[in-house]
Amino acid sequence: MKIVGISACSAGIAHTYIAKQKLIDAAKKAGDTINMETQGTIGTEDALTPAQIDAADVVLLAVDVKISGRERFEGKRVIEVSTDTAIKSPNKLLEKVHQVIGK
Repeated sequence: MKIVGISACSAGIAHTYIAKQKLIDAAKKAGDTINMETQGTIGTEDALTPAQIDAADVVLLAVDVKISGRERFEGKRVIEVSTDTAIKSPNKLLEKVHQVIGK
């Protein structure tokens, strides 16, 4: 499965990057491809490209705050969770995403 996502926490520092890494590790373990953008105190990093978004089966938002650019995902299946969920249970989260998407 191809996943794109954004991680963003209220402080825009630690949880943003921890959630990103946990999801990348869980996706690799599940055999998925994932591209994660971060939005934090230093701005947007690893911005998702239109091609990555178009190719994605699902958009996974691990966010605790309002994010910018959400309109890019119009017409895509979007799953939103807290950064805490992504950090504490990334493997279970991706299992649920697989169930919901059917892949």
